[in-house]
Amino acid sequence: MAPLSRNPFTAPGEPGRGLWRALAETTGGAALMLLTQLLLGGRGPAGEIQLLLGTVVLVLLAVRRRFPVLSLLGTSVVVGLLPPAGLPAAVTAYTSAKHLTAPRRRSTVLLASAVLAALVCAVLAPAIGLGGHAFGLALGAVLAATTLVVPGLLGGSGGQEDRLLRALRERAAAAEAARRLAESESRIHERSRIAAEMHDLVGHRLSLISLHAGGLEMALRKEAPDLRDEAALVRRATGDAMRELREVLGVLGPLGRDTGTDALTDSTGTRSDVEALAAESRTGGIPVELTWDGPDLHERAAQVRRAVHRVVREALTNVHRYAAGARVTVAVTHTEDRVEVLVRNGLPPVAPEAATGLGTGRGLVGLRERVALLGGALEAGPTPAGGFAVAARIPARPDPGASLTAAGAPPRETPSEPHADHPPAGLRRRVVDALSGFLGLAGVGVLMMCGLLLVSQASPDPAPRDPEPPRIGMSRAMVERAVYGDDPAVRAAATGREPARAESVTSCIYPTFRYADPTPPAPAAEGTPTDEAAPRGGDRLTITRLCFRGDTLATIDRFTVPMVSRTPPWESP
Repeated sequence: MAPLSRNPFTAPGEPGRGLWRALAETTGGAALMLLTQLLLGGRGPAGEIQLLLGTVVLVLLAVRRRFPVLSLLGTSVVVGLLPPAGLPAAVTAYTSAKHLTAPRRRSTVLLASAVLAALVCAVLAPAIGLGGHAFGLALGAVLAATTLVVPGLLGGSGGQEDRLLRALRERAAAAEAARRLAESESRIHERSRIAAEMHDLVGHRLSLISLHAGGLEMALRKEAPDLRDEAALVRRATGDAMRELREVLGVLGPLGRDTGTDALTDSTGTRSDVEALAAESRTGGIPVELTWDGPDLHERAAQVRRAVHRVVREALTNVHRYAAGARVTVAVTHTEDRVEVLVRNGLPPVAPEAATGLGTGRGLVGLRERVALLGGALEAGPTPAGGFAVAARIPARPDPGASLTAAGAPPRETPSEPHADHPPAGLRRRVVDALSGFLGLAGVGVLMMCGLLLVSQASPDPAPRDPEPPRIGMSRAMVERAVYGDDPAVRAAATGREPARAESVTSCIYPTFRYADPTPPAPAAEGTPTDEAAPRGGDRLTITRLCFRGDTLATIDRFTVPMVSRTPPWESP
């Protein structure tokens, strides 16, 4: 047996390297990620982080068969950070759950992966630009349910089905092997029975020869002493032949003999013998109707007569076992070429007990072997009316080579080769599996998109609607999020005209605000005209200066500066 592969791209115990399969899967996974990224509109991390996370997902996709738990948990973390990795994550979840045979372990890993994906997305959503924590929790829950839980449940169910089918195939193969062994045993047993019958028949003839040779030896002792030795030689040769016959036939098994009504004699298989079998069945409560067409079988070979006897006796025995009380018809047709035996029974008046079953069929196998050794054929099976029929066609003159032909013939149930017009079963199964996987992946993709759309529509805008106005003590980052930033034009207008800064101030910015500032401007110096209308109206400009002490907002100053006139010189009065 070839050693099992330890390649990271194959499952434990799976032969083959799996490298080309892993390359094809990672290529398809990358294409699915790009397509999902286009459909989602580029949400999520960008640049090197997105490339790194995508690479991790593809690596876990390639090794999911060898490391199912690690692949599933690792993919659940990445899918919480990178929603476009949902479809490769679904494939990983399906295969990983399929390879986890223990139900409790599979359920635990699926639950842990779903919780992990939801928590990672909830905690890191603001950092990767997906919105607030609540939106991240909802988004992670949708991704976990559609790309991890549902494919994982389907994979677990598919794995159980595959294991069940594999066990059923093994069980069916074992049952088929046991059936063939039982049939072989039945054929051997029937041949042993035939050997015993031949021993009785030939032994009886040899006994008569030995007896007559002994009498001849006694008679020739006085009248022809020269011939007495020849008679003694015949008697001794006959005895040796009897011993050798028993030794040779004894190899086939114990040479048991039938007793009672079934005792094998020179009249076995004749009309009187078959009538005796029918009468015995009537005594047992089975109504038997016998019809005989043609002459008796006294002139036929002993093998033919005993085959007729065995067919009738075995058929009537089966009626007693499995259809007690049913009406039986026995028809024997004897022609010049063959002997036909038909035993048919109807439905029993009372159905047999369930424990009785349908029998092993070994007796019919033995009958078929006996008839085949004579060059005939036997058929047995249920009738349309619900009964059972056994039909045998036996040559009236057995073919001497029929036994050799029957012994070397292949079993009747030998499976035929697959038809050339049909593709192999393995190829059909792969095509069906590929089509099913494609449809399943498409369904997961539609489900994921619908879930993300619903979450996006139901959640508020992650961007702040009314930023908090700057106040003393805010950090520089919070202030910069609340304003548009430092306006170079405003800084230029304030240069040389702004009030003095405090000594502790380290830096200042001159923003254009994105909110309505309710703070009134600081009063101007005495004699300085002011204009508290629009920030950029009249001939004065109101400026707000935000100064920081280190990284903390220290002062908020508002002052006005004169506007530069934009009137052309030629239009001056």
